[in-house]
Amino acid sequence: MFSPFVPLDRWSKSRVLFTSGALILLIAGVDWRVADDIPLGFLYLVPMLMLGRVLTRWQIVPTAAVLTVLTENFDSFFWTFRTGLPRDVLYFAAYLAIGIFVNESARNRQIIERHVSEIERESAARQLAEEQLKVLIETSPAAIFTTDADGCVVMANDAAHRMLALAPGDLCGQLLDRFFPGLSTVPHHNLSRHFFRTVMQSRGVRADGDTFVAEICFSTYATKAGVRLAAMVLDSSEELRTHEQSSLHQMLVGSRIAVSAVSHEVRNVCGAIKVVHQNLVRGLVLKGNSDFDALGNLVVALERIAAVDLGQYPENNTAVDLIAVLDDLKIVIAPTVQEGDIECTWHVDSSLPPVWGDRTKIMQIFLNLITNSVRALRQCDRERRLSVTARSTHGGVAVDVVDNGGGVSRPQELFHPFQPGARATGLGLYLSRAFARSFGGDLRYCGQEGVASFTVNFNAVPLEDSGP
Repeated sequence: MFSPFVPLDRWSKSRVLFTSGALILLIAGVDWRVADDIPLGFLYLVPMLMLGRVLTRWQIVPTAAVLTVLTENFDSFFWTFRTGLPRDVLYFAAYLAIGIFVNESARNRQIIERHVSEIERESAARQLAEEQLKVLIETSPAAIFTTDADGCVVMANDAAHRMLALAPGDLCGQLLDRFFPGLSTVPHHNLSRHFFRTVMQSRGVRADGDTFVAEICFSTYATKAGVRLAAMVLDSSEELRTHEQSSLHQMLVGSRIAVSAVSHEVRNVCGAIKVVHQNLVRGLVLKGNSDFDALGNLVVALERIAAVDLGQYPENNTAVDLIAVLDDLKIVIAPTVQEGDIECTWHVDSSLPPVWGDRTKIMQIFLNLITNSVRALRQCDRERRLSVTARSTHGGVAVDVVDNGGGVSRPQELFHPFQPGARATGLGLYLSRAFARSFGGDLRYCGQEGVASFTVNFNAVPLEDSGP
């Protein structure tokens, strides 16, 4: 905004009043003593420009009247009502108008300066907040994304690129649904009518094809450029690994407790047999011998105890998505495979039907098989290879777990508990086969020399029973 005499803005009010008064007196004196035929009233506009900056509107009015009187008294024109009054009105209007103009200009300038100062403060505060937010986003361990209404990534931090195994900046412009298929259920094109604030768990896919479990907190919001989606993602694969490994550990611990109880009873029976046997050795006639009859009863009891099958309990089997189970398995065993320098390959048919079983127990079967394979492979000096293949069969699904860890020396004893040389109780394979058979399937060993190959068979769920 234009403001005359800009340097005067730095003057105090008293200095402006003194300088303006001195100019008025000087102009009046010159007009009275020197200029007889030349009117100098227009020079009063200069002090009026100065006074308009420091006086109020009501102070400008009498000041304009005083300057009008001075101009009329010291000019050379003869005053009459017909000519003098209009001339004085014009004088007064000119002085008043210039004073009001300068006063409004000065007031508007002050308002603009305050507004500009406020904008600068807000801009500085906004810039500081943006810098802090940028630092928070860039240093956050969680992956943070924003997408447009079409699902294309607009912004992603460094953690997001590391999580998805991408170089910095490569994520922008790509569809986020490619990496988090679960977000495809969010209706991007209708976000303007329905805004979301929720948390979901989804399977994430890295750029190199690896999968992981993602906890996604996302919300939608409106901007001038359209609807946006903001998401914060955490990799919860480690929690899944801990949960599944803990489940396997608890299962094995529980089985050891049960088998210990059975073993205790077996030892008691065997001790009694030993005593009876010693008595019979000392005797000469067995017929009608009560010890001999007792031995028969003890043998029958021992057979009953040995006939206990852990897989004969009733099961509540349901339809299980085997592809999802194998995806979780891949996440769980990934660190173990990497630490063992094992080349692991997966071949999973994408059209596998659901199978009958219990998801937790199916996971335990595969964890036990792969744990055994990893243990065997760690003792190999050659290239270590492990493969998992899932394929459809007639009326079911078969999953092959194959490793080149040297195979099994006595395959006929694989699924028997308490094998010589086995770790702990040697119940892992025994329980795994019991679980598989409880689903109506089976676990078989099909290995060759130098190669161990286990096949887990499942029954497929008919389409009409698998649900929508």
